[in-house]
Amino acid sequence: RKKMAQPGMAPPGAPMMQQPGGRQPAQWMQAPQAPPNCPPGLEYLAMIDQLLVHQQVELLEAFTGFETNNKYEIKNSMGQRVYFAAEDTNCCTRNCCGKERPFEIQIMDNAGREVIHLSSPLRCDTCWFPCCLKKVEVSAPAGQVVGYVQQAWSILKPKYKIQNAAGDTVLIIDGPCCTCNICGDVEFQVYSSDGETPVGQIRKQWTGLVKEMFTDADNFGITFPQDLDVNVKATLLGAVFLIDFMFFEKEQNEETHTVGMM
Repeated sequence: RKKMAQPGMAPPGAPMMQQPGGRQPAQWMQAPQAPPNCPPGLEYLAMIDQLLVHQQVELLEAFTGFETNNKYEIKNSMGQRVYFAAEDTNCCTRNCCGKERPFEIQIMDNAGREVIHLSSPLRCDTCWFPCCLKKVEVSAPAGQVVGYVQQAWSILKPKYKIQNAAGDTVLIIDGPCCTCNICGDVEFQVYSSDGETPVGQIRKQWTGLVKEMFTDADNFGITFPQDLDVNVKATLLGAVFLIDFMFFEKEQNEETHTVGMM
């Protein structure tokens, strides 16, 4: 008799991801039925209205300041893993360019299949170079562009445009003037394309004094309408990684927070 997977566990034959320190394997979210015209792997996003993005602590980086590839767990509100994300950049780029580095991020499902690919070229993020601001191309699967995260020119507050594959703006992200909040969360508001109607939020969560001081392993929460197009949800997820790199990536274990976009 065929053994059925328990709720919240990976389906039979799917890999169980062993956790550091001998902890129990992560529980994976079961894949729901894919809606029509849904890119493979994005069906996980169809029936949810929030995601939790947890960056893993890298001990080598914490103790030496040597920049390693970032890794993230992406979970639903029940704590079940939806995706696993891993940066794929070379050692020289990471340690010479720091938080300004270009990056490639692979987002994989419970079978280890890459379902979303993020690509960000080497660009400036300061308001002094409005023609060369940060941008992330979001593909699902790799090679099939579904959207872009485009930094918008601003002096006082970080702003981003969430664009579809055609380059049309569908959402606006508006950040705070200061991205440093001791013992508190940092909130980036998500609005519709008119820039006025609230539709969601990206929240960088306070992780505790020790973790904040000695690592750059950050936690984010992201909310959006459940009926939002899965391609837009995937692109909004890409914005989380760009925000993390721009504002919360330490250099040599030192904070780099600034006021405004100067």
